[in-house]
Amino acid sequence: MQESSTKPYLIRALHEWCTDNGYTPHIVVTVDENTIVPPAHVRDGQITLNIGTLATNRLVLGNEYIEFQTRFGGVTEQIYVPVAAVSAIYARETGAGMGFEVASSEPYPGADADSASHSADTGAGSDDKPDDPPPNRPRLTVVK
Repeated sequence: MQESSTKPYLIRALHEWCTDNGYTPHIVVTVDENTIVPPAHVRDGQITLNIGTLATNRLVLGNEYIEFQTRFGGVTEQIYVPVAAVSAIYARETGAGMGFEVASSEPYPGADADSASHSADTGAGSDDKPDDPPPNRPRLTVVK
């Protein structure tokens, strides 16, 4: 039997730590064909998502995927992120967090033709200004 990855456990632990300390947990995701996010918010092939309890509905921090509902510009969106695509989790207020290696991801188990149409196009938003990075961004430790 192959040992499971520590990555989803560390994501859950840091999410809990952020929440317990009143911080807002954010994840940085490398967007690929198996990631379902609003394409307009993808910058340079990545998206940063607030996964705090006030910003999400039906949040599932699973071993293979992170799934939740959230609002972008007043519109409710279903988000699907393979854990393999998460490159970091950090507290917005302090920048404290952890970085991870990104691996190829598996398709969402519930994916169908309709949800595939919401897959992010990494070329979207090239004319938009990227969000400013958090001040004093820490160096993140890569965990395999």
